[in-house]
Amino acid sequence: MTYVDGFVLVVPKNKIKDYEKMAQSGGKIWKKYGALEYFECVGDDMTPNMGEMKALTFPELTKLKKGESVWFSFIIYKSKKHRDSVNKKVMAEMSKEMEKHKGKPMPFDVKRMAYGGFKTVVQK
Repeated sequence: MTYVDGFVLVVPKNKIKDYEKMAQSGGKIWKKYGALEYFECVGDDMTPNMGEMKALTFPELTKLKKGESVWFSFIIYKSKKHRDSVNKKVMAEMSKEMEKHKGKPMPFDVKRMAYGGFKTVVQK
């Protein structure tokens, strides 16, 4: 079964182009080092009708403010071991990139980003 890193983050709408540029670059780097798939998804239907079932929405979860967008991103790997190997290489390259852009703010709210590694249980 595969392994997945998942992210939820908030991007100001006036920074979406900057974030998309960063995401395109990130996707190339992750794929270069062996990630199977790389997805960056912007919220579209943030208040789905789930009938009787009440669930916390992403805007509620992220405390979304006017002028912000919710992003759900995920990267798929062969296994957790593969993820660790890929991420080690990615982080080394990204550290070099960050040095080039030192002092430039990220195009998303780092303090409101959530991240975690997930073991795949069902895969079809």
